[in-house]
Amino acid sequence: MNQSTMSKRNLKERRNKIVELVNQQGEISVEALAAQFDTSVVTIRKDLTTLEQNGLLLRRFGGAVPLPSELKHNPDKQNNNNKKLIGQAAAKLAKDHYRIIIDSGRTTAQMIPFLTEKQGLVVMTNALDVANQLRQLEPEPTLLMTGGTWDPHSESFQGQAAESVLKSYDFDQLYIGADGLDFDRGTTSFNELLGLSQVMAEQSREVIVMLESEKIGRKMPNVEIAWDKISTVVTDKNLQAAQKEQILNAGVNLIIA
Repeated sequence: MNQSTMSKRNLKERRNKIVELVNQQGEISVEALAAQFDTSVVTIRKDLTTLEQNGLLLRRFGGAVPLPSELKHNPDKQNNNNKKLIGQAAAKLAKDHYRIIIDSGRTTAQMIPFLTEKQGLVVMTNALDVANQLRQLEPEPTLLMTGGTWDPHSESFQGQAAESVLKSYDFDQLYIGADGLDFDRGTTSFNELLGLSQVMAEQSREVIVMLESEKIGRKMPNVEIAWDKISTVVTDKNLQAAQKEQILNAGVNLIIA
């Protein structure tokens, strides 16, 4: 067994044990966990962040507590679970040492915990929350930010400065969400700030669109990414047979999570 495989196994074992300890003890501190596993508090904090994002515990100042029972029966659980499954499926497309863009959005952010253990990633983003989550990964990828003008509506950086930064790089993949997927035109949005998304697509070898099946077929005023730029659509199992056929007829790879 090589060192990389051993490292991955040890990471999974440690995180499984952390969940077990938290559930047994009710609350446990970062320092106690670091001592238990003979590792740094920085590593433990990354573990707790990933475990919280996966819905396995809750972080508290200086430690963690079990997930409350009321959260385990969240009425939005199915919708959140679909986003998580889409994120998990999309993350499998990213390979070690890839240069990728992760656009702002709740669905795209779901892939981040599943990038754990990817080696040598270079990740560009225009979203602060995506950047903060990426910093919790182990190993931590090389992080690039677009900069630009902050747009409070999309909670991301936009504008010509951001576009200029993107144009100085090239990427293997773009991961991007959508408000809708129009079978005639491509991904659609009410947002008129489309320039950055289009530059992201132009600078990427593959464009992976991540969205829930309920958004497929929606027609909105603004076309974001045209069909001829889209490589793959990742959606959930509620996709209708007719919709599946239309996506495949567009010559696009389809992944149903």
